[in-house]
Amino acid sequence: MSQDSLSHDDADLRTRLIHVGSPALRDGAGPVNVPVVRTSTVRFADSAAQQTLQARRGAGERVATYGRHGLDTHAALESAITTLEGGYRTLLAPSGLSAISLVFLALLKPGDHALVSDSVYAPVRKVDQVLLQRQGIMVEYFTPGRDALPDLLRPQTRLLYVESPGSLLYEVLDLPALAAHARERGVVVAIDNTWGAGLYHQPLALGANISIQAATKYLAGHSDVMMGSVTADTPDLFDRLAATHDALGLSVGADDAYLTLRGIRTLDVRLARHQANATAVAAYLSAHSDVFQVYYPPLPQDPGHALWKRDFSGANGLLTFAFAQKDPRAAGVFVDALRYFSIGASWGGYESLALEAAPQRLAEHTGWRGGRSAVRLHVGLEHPDDLIADLERGFAAVRDRLRLTA
Repeated sequence: MSQDSLSHDDADLRTRLIHVGSPALRDGAGPVNVPVVRTSTVRFADSAAQQTLQARRGAGERVATYGRHGLDTHAALESAITTLEGGYRTLLAPSGLSAISLVFLALLKPGDHALVSDSVYAPVRKVDQVLLQRQGIMVEYFTPGRDALPDLLRPQTRLLYVESPGSLLYEVLDLPALAAHARERGVVVAIDNTWGAGLYHQPLALGANISIQAATKYLAGHSDVMMGSVTADTPDLFDRLAATHDALGLSVGADDAYLTLRGIRTLDVRLARHQANATAVAAYLSAHSDVFQVYYPPLPQDPGHALWKRDFSGANGLLTFAFAQKDPRAAGVFVDALRYFSIGASWGGYESLALEAAPQRLAEHTGWRGGRSAVRLHVGLEHPDDLIADLERGFAAVRDRLRLTA
């Protein structure tokens, strides 16, 4: 069977992800996985070959003339992410945040204006404060669903940047409606798609121009890689991003590219287990007397449930809950008592994590009703009964500690 027939475009996305970027057979045989190709120098047969390849690269072709451009391993990963996102081409970055920074720096210049949803990943605000303000770029935060986007768009607006679901509280945005307003005014729409991982959400098909992922999370999936990706929907937009990507000298190691590609092969089965476990945990928390509210879009009572059901085909292992008690110590006591949930700031790996949600970050979300402490959980691949028992241990510790200190 030919390689083309294995990754044919009419196959299901889950099937294509298993085969896209696989190495071609040579002399009738070859490895299953793309080899790890490491190099800092690309050699050429002669000067004519070097000039030809440089000209091809200058014309936009995906060829490498220097190690920073990435060779076979990088190209295979780019192809897999492009397939996942349904885009034109993908660029790799050393982290999710560097991928976000790339988009802002590539598309904005002094005097330009960007609109950013207020529920975005918190370090985006640091990009604004440290980089964008210094360059005279104006960033305005808004609340989708409350603020009328057409009223906020200015003649200088060049970028609409959103995240759906949002960070920490997982607000689901009406991306098709937002994108339609932005496109009418010629504004580029970029979205952080890490939550849906491309498999459960295809924002480019819903009107976005750029989809960004922290591939550190679910794409790599094993908590041992730092990686970001930026996928554009058109050649012109990709070229704008690629020029800045090259000027910034962004590059990722071949080993990390290999590990991320390997993670993509099992993305479907891992996300299904994350969702099943998180659904069980969310149901347990929703019925718990010590819980005020659970933030998880698949729950029917979640404010974003209808939009999630319309625009997403699944969910992941992330959820947040707020305590019924208004004692600010509750979250810290809770996470310290857990055994299977480690304390960690990332997510997307196979392991379960718990993190006290910082009050100052929650306050950035317009939908947050303050006065309670909250915990973000990443529900991993362990047995859900063990995870629920662990959470019950945490609640017992909170009740004991708060009773003793009352």
